[in-house]
Formats: sequence, C-alpha cells, structure tokens
Amino acid sequence: MYSDIAANKRKTVIIMALFVAFVALIAWLFNQYLGGQPSTFYGVVIGTLIYAVITYFAGGRMALAVNGAQEIQKKDNPRLWRIIENLSITDGLPMPRVFVINDPAPNAFATGRDPKHAAVCATTGLLEIMDDNELMGVFAHELGHVKNYDIRVSMIAFALTAVISLFADIMLRLTWFRGNDREDNNNGVFMLLGIVAALLAPLVALMIQLAISRQREYLADATSALTTRYPEGLISALRKIQHTGSVMQRQNTATAHLFFANPLRAHSLTALFSTHPPVADRIARLEHAEDHA
Repeated sequence: MYSDIAANKRKTVIIMALFVAFVALIAWLFNQYLGGQPSTFYGVVIGTLIYAVITYFAGGRMALAVNGAQEIQKKDNPRLWRIIENLSITDGLPMPRVFVINDPAPNAFATGRDPKHAAVCATTGLLEIMDDNELMGVFAHELGHVKNYDIRVSMIAFALTAVISLFADIMLRLTWFRGNDREDNNNGVFMLLGIVAALLAPLVALMIQLAISRQREYLADATSALTTRYPEGLISALRKIQHTGSVMQRQNTATAHLFFANPLRAHSLTALFSTHPPVADRIARLEHAEDHA
C-alpha cells in the first residue's frame, strides 16, 4: 500500500506540473493576442491569481451548497458522527464538519482547503445500505482525501481548468475582431494559434483534471485500507455501489470529481469523461494489494 501511495503522489505532481505549464502557455498566447505588452501579461497573471484565491477559499462552501448538503451534529446521527470522529482520531486529523445529502444514491465526498477547514458529506442512501465496516471504509477513503490534501489539489485543478476555459473563450472571440488587422505580420500566425488553443484548451484541461482525480481516487483507496487495516470493508462497500449504482438525483458536473463514486448518469455526455476510475478496477487493485500485503 505504501508503494501505491508513493507512486500516485509522484504521478499527481507530474500531472499538476504539466497542468500549470499548459496554463502558462495559454496565458502567453493570450498575452500575445492582446499585443504582447508586459503590463497585459502581468494583468493576466494577477487576474488568474485573484480568481484562484477566491476559488481556494470559497470552493468548499460552494460544493456543499450546490449539492444541497445539510450540516448535522452528533445528536442528528450518532452512528455517522462516531465513525468519522474515530477515524479522525486515528488519522490525527481535526474533526471535520459533517453533512448529509437527502439522496437515495449511495455516495459521499470530502471538500475544503485543508484539514482544519474540511467537511465530509454522506448521502442518506449510503447510510441506509452500508454496515459499520463498509461505512468506515468509505469515510476512511474520504478522510484520506483530507489527509493527503487531495481536497486542495482538486480545487486548484478546478480553478486552473476554469481559467483555461475563460482564456480560450476570449481568444476565440478576439479572433473575429482581429481577423482584418494586417498591421502585424504575425497576426495570421497568432490568429491560427488562438483558434487551435480555443478549441483544444478546454478538452486538454478537462483530461488533465480527470487524470489528477483518478490518481487521487486510487491513492485514497490505499489510504483507507491502511487506516482501517480492514480493506474488506471498503471492497464490500464498492461492490454494493457497483450493484446499486451511485447516480445522484441532483446532477452537477462541476463537483462530480469530489464524490466517492461517479454521481453522473451513464448516458450523460460528461460521463464519457468520468472523473472516477471504474469501480471494478478499484476493487481489483485493493484485492491485489491485500494478496501481496
């Protein structure tokens, strides 16, 4: 398990570095499109940083709000509270805020910017079909996201993706306004680059974000097995979800990558670019690691 965690961390660092490099390339193209002035480039960088900071501090609250999550206290669900409290102590983490979504689909997610500002959320469907060992496996996975700072990585990736999409949209629109401008000999080259970047940037950004998310799911599964010392609980939970499905009634593509299992409908176009690895693959990895432990 330790080797799986180390490998996934290395892969995520590489992917995030490529993501930042891609953002820098788009920012440079955007600056060239606006004349290549240093002041313009600095403005783009500052605007990006401001947007990233806003997303960093408000992203967790936004994720909870858009999914209709309601905060609970210990008296509202002692069973869930006790499991999360015990896992938090085991992991050496502060007790996160606890939320519940009224939805029959078995699912869960964690969000926040760091362990001191974390929140975990379960659906009513998850609480109904999981026994204590399975529920412990699921929330050891979610607290693994908190412990490994996946929640921070997810919000940064989301912010960068949004910035890339914004740049691409503006560049595509500027193409038509600059199309008749022939004073700059390089205008045609940058116009072509702008069109290509505008068309490909959102797709590339999405694929990078998905790669980050999938690697983090494997890492959180490995962390769960290490925390509970009972991977059978998580395996059993995954098998139940594989059988019943995890599609939420409230569909939200912006926060889909946060969930324990894919909350989107299979026939949805966005489901073609799932932020989650197949449940069968997650089960197989856990069983393989268990056999070689």
